[in-house]
Amino acid sequence: MSELYFDNSSTTRVCRASAEKVMETMTENYGNPSSLHSLGFRAERAMDEARTAVAARLGAEKEEIYFTSGGTESNNLALFGAAHALRRRGNHIVTTQIEHPSVLNVMRRLEQEGYEVTYLKPDPFGRITAEQIRGAVDEKTVLVSLMCVNNEVGSILPVEAAAQAVRSAGAPALVHADAVQAFGKLPLNPRRAGIDLLSVSAHKIHGPKGVGALYVRRGVHLEPRVFGGGQEKDVRPGTEAMPLIAGFGAAAGALPDVQAELRAMKELNSYCRGELQKIGGIEFNSAPDALPYILNLSALGVRAETMLHFLSDHGIFVSSGSACAKGRASHVLSAMGLPRERIASALRLSFSRYNTKEEIDVFAGVLREGLSVLTRRPL
Repeated sequence: MSELYFDNSSTTRVCRASAEKVMETMTENYGNPSSLHSLGFRAERAMDEARTAVAARLGAEKEEIYFTSGGTESNNLALFGAAHALRRRGNHIVTTQIEHPSVLNVMRRLEQEGYEVTYLKPDPFGRITAEQIRGAVDEKTVLVSLMCVNNEVGSILPVEAAAQAVRSAGAPALVHADAVQAFGKLPLNPRRAGIDLLSVSAHKIHGPKGVGALYVRRGVHLEPRVFGGGQEKDVRPGTEAMPLIAGFGAAAGALPDVQAELRAMKELNSYCRGELQKIGGIEFNSAPDALPYILNLSALGVRAETMLHFLSDHGIFVSSGSACAKGRASHVLSAMGLPRERIASALRLSFSRYNTKEEIDVFAGVLREGLSVLTRRPL
């Protein structure tokens, strides 16, 4: 039985270029980049190449890229580091109700430390408006944190509006963008957008798990969370995970043209919507203007976990929401105000450059079968 993988927002299959670079770095170029001998120098060059590759995808300088263990650590480092660095200038933070748990749980901790957090509510398609952001930022705001793309429904948030709101309010705030779901899928240039801090992750772009990066605009100061031997300019010390970092750089270098791939994904997403609209009982939770890599839908009358296992038994892999939620009711769909039946039956398809229309045809057929044979009752 062949596998059809539509869960790329959870993780992606590592591309060959990345896998080969990881193996090479583990078995041949295995030196510590801090070592003062030829193997160390070779490792340092490999790390510099990876840093340059990630920076190039962001229109950034390589010195503005700090390697971390992934999106969660990047978000934690950015949020705690920024809030603590600016604590004497204000205590107000702006974010949204639909952020990733690695942002929302940091916000709850900062609230315990005395910060006041404003959580912006999305519309029924998970969208946040520039007007909401402008209305929330004031002169005491020290941090604004928004995801570029929501990981469950694909809504694209107006991150550039955050920088404009900060300037208009005369606030001392830094702007952080969680770009884990946008990196390699949307054109990103944090400096041009007025973004001070930006988080990315390798395993969402066909790189290895366990490595990510934080863009820190030149001149921005963060209070570190970890202390050690001075690596990553003391922002994130510790011996660098060189095989993962090298694999991240290779994956970034192997990314196709963003605009061309975006057009291809729009076509694939549109085709998928068309095929699913032929099936009764399907409601789309992703807006037509959402990032086309993500399509959230509800197969009404069948609990998401039941349908997910039915599809899995047929070799088709989708998600019932964020992988980090482990089956809990979606806080994103709840914040959007969707009815309980739609939340309980919601599935997320997330595409990559390896998916095809033929795979969509198979998925649609199996989904139709599942809706006909599985028990359908009020949820």
